[in-house]
Amino acid sequence: MKLIQITDLHLVPAGGRILGIDPAARLRDCIDDINAHHADADLVVLTGDLANNGEPGAYDILDAELARLRVPFRLTLGNHDDRAEVLARHPGAADGAGFAQSVWDGPGGRVILADTLQTGAVEGHLCAARLSVLDGWMASAPGPVWLFLHHPPMALGMPALDRVRLDAPSRAALLSLAQRHGRIAHIAAGHVHRPSAGQWYGIPVTTLRSTCHQTAFQFEDRFASVPEPPAYAVFVIGDEGAAVHFHDFPTRDLRA
Repeated sequence: MKLIQITDLHLVPAGGRILGIDPAARLRDCIDDINAHHADADLVVLTGDLANNGEPGAYDILDAELARLRVPFRLTLGNHDDRAEVLARHPGAADGAGFAQSVWDGPGGRVILADTLQTGAVEGHLCAARLSVLDGWMASAPGPVWLFLHHPPMALGMPALDRVRLDAPSRAALLSLAQRHGRIAHIAAGHVHRPSAGQWYGIPVTTLRSTCHQTAFQFEDRFASVPEPPAYAVFVIGDEGAAVHFHDFPTRDLRA
């Protein structure tokens, strides 16, 4: 099974830029690269912050680019997104409880997308309603679970980012689900705009660069951006386990 993860698109309405970067152009290059080299993938997963401020014009750009994607996709939300706007456009992303959560079964296991958006907060949250849905999906999983969400549960040792990860009550509840069902093979997150790999209570966890702007590699309690290239992740899952590749895709603005 091959999965592609894209995260932190931070799209703005047409013509807008973030830190001098055109997020729409970066996403267009990302989609072009996936179509050219990974059209055989089983699924593309978008792990939130699809828009920078939840603007309808930003989601117009997202929908136009996703229409070009040659691979099926699923999406969930980050702290910059507008849940009502996204679910109005993508009703198939809804879990029946009003959240952007979904499940997909592939040849290498069950992919679950969890919605960690807590409106008005930067850190992530999983309420009782969301956890109940996730509990049912994990309980009925026929094999390993590959969990995708925006906010990582794992601390990176970078104070500014660790303060805004999945909040403590949600981490405790998610860990309880993981230990009860014993099905989570991997957790993949976004939010931090950094590539990292580690484990959280024995569960492998990865995070990924944004398709737009990147967070500086610093272990200080402040935020800073750096001009590192954008990336997506490729998960290659087989009988022996899984490999996760971080790919810095080529962009027209960096080649110019």
